Amino acid sequence: MTENFETLHDVLIVGGGAAGLSAAQMLGRSRRSVAVVDGGEPRNAPAAGVHGFLSRDGISPGELLAVARTEAESYGAAVVNGRVVAAAGGLAQGFEISLDDGTQLRGRRLLVATGLTDELPAVDGLRERWGRDVLHCPFCHGWEVRDQAIGILGNGPWSVHQALLFRQWSSNITLFLNNRVAPSDAESEQLAARGIRVVDGAAEAVRVERDRLRGVALAGGPEIAVEALVVGPRAHARLEAFAGLGLAPSEHPSGAGTFLETDADGGTPVPGVWAAGNVTDLKAQVLASAAAAAWTAVVINNHLMAEELAADVDAYRRALAPTGA
Repeated sequence: MTENFETLHDVLIVGGGAAGLSAAQMLGRSRRSVAVVDGGEPRNAPAAGVHGFLSRDGISPGELLAVARTEAESYGAAVVNGRVVAAAGGLAQGFEISLDDGTQLRGRRLLVATGLTDELPAVDGLRERWGRDVLHCPFCHGWEVRDQAIGILGNGPWSVHQALLFRQWSSNITLFLNNRVAPSDAESEQLAARGIRVVDGAAEAVRVERDRLRGVALAGGPEIAVEALVVGPRAHARLEAFAGLGLAPSEHPSGAGTFLETDADGGTPVPGVWAAGNVTDLKAQVLASAAAAAWTAVVINNHLMAEELAADVDAYRRALAPTGA
């Protein structure tokens, strides 16, 4: 669908992932005019399948988004391919977003659903295996690597917890301290009690053979055999385009990265702007992101309805007022 600056949408949604499309579907069903801008860079694109999504378990990320886009469009949502580079405006005059191809869109309300980017440790070959046999979430991928030799690559204070958690899926767990993790005495006892091997030294590279992960090479040391490697990346909220609105990322209390702070309904500090999905919730899986966005869409619809109701009541009163009053 062709969009232009003259069209005033009820809601602009930036981000065409599970959160953005879920909100678009809900708003479309509420008979709202919606434009979704999709940059085509979903965070989970490297993964073979989406897990923990009731009735869609194992579906590929691309297929899930294709189905979701079709559903949103069936309710009138316009999906625009492009990357948002700037945003401006406010609640009184509406919001404007500019795309990298020069397209500009206008809307009465704005929903940010841009998600996160993952910063991986500087280990040779790691990025190429990301989402395949280099993983981060046991609930997303633990079942697929059950009973394998699983390594945990130390990258922060959460790495010990990851090692203890993945022990549920395999009895062969190795924690690579990677010069980044120093377990406390209590944590060392827990690791020993669970039979988790702890290896000192920095990880230098991952070894791949016949397109399968085979091991982790330590700097100046041996290679440790693993079939899957768990990493806790630092996550960064995608908010660069919204600096003009005053939106900025905050450091997450867990130390795991940055996020956009919102209230319980997804409201941001900027009136008329909401956020949903991973950009505001680092721990949310795909299903949780979609569910949160659906509720935020309800809140946005009700916000619009309250504005429209106030205008209608005002017009009604003026129509009843005596002439000349």
